Amino acid sequence: MKYQCFSHHDCEFFPCHVGANPDKFNCLFCYCPLYGAGDCGGVFSFTAHGVKDCSACLFPHEPEQYASIVARLEKLP
Repeated sequence: MKYQCFSHHDCEFFPCHVGANPDKFNCLFCYCPLYGAGDCGGVFSFTAHGVKDCSACLFPHEPEQYASIVARLEKLP
């Protein structure tokens, strides 16, 4: 479905992750809706100050992850 994925090629930050494939980059979840979830399913670490660092994560930007993200959101309190 069209609404599950789009790429904003005119964005000044596109693609916003180093090493991302611009031909398969989904901007729908530009700000990850799972950021606040403990185990979000993506690749993350914590900075020395305890801030979640998702800069190496491509999980929400992979078009095939749409259903997985929506399913996780439905389970959140």
